Amino acid sequence: MRPFIPSRVAEIIFALTMLVFGFNHIQAGEMMAGGVPIAGGVIWVYVTGAGLILAAIAIIINRFKTLACYLLALMLLIFVALIHIPSFVQAKDQMGKMMPMISTLKDIAIAMGAIVIGNNVHVRTTATKRPAI
Repeated sequence: MRPFIPSRVAEIIFALTMLVFGFNHIQAGEMMAGGVPIAGGVIWVYVTGAGLILAAIAIIINRFKTLACYLLALMLLIFVALIHIPSFVQAKDQMGKMMPMISTLKDIAIAMGAIVIGNNVHVRTTATKRPAI
């Protein structure tokens, strides 16, 4: 059965979402820096924004997509381990645990989506190769 929404359309929408997140990091770097648990917080927010923007561009132009998606997934999983889970553990009440939990689930879901997009490159190229005669 032919898919209702082509994978390429979903990839571009995913990339545009990462692009918005990236620009948001650049625009609100000073405000977001307080949530970074290591020195030089604002620099790390800008680096994160640049990484999100570069991953989006790679997906949109369909170049270095696998590498970009794997690096995006790694970055997001690092956020889960170093930012969201410690914030969840340190929260004093249920309300304080809600945002870190939502951020953890969101970043894990986005990371897995990035892996699927990154893996999709190999599926498509393998399926379209013609056998040697």
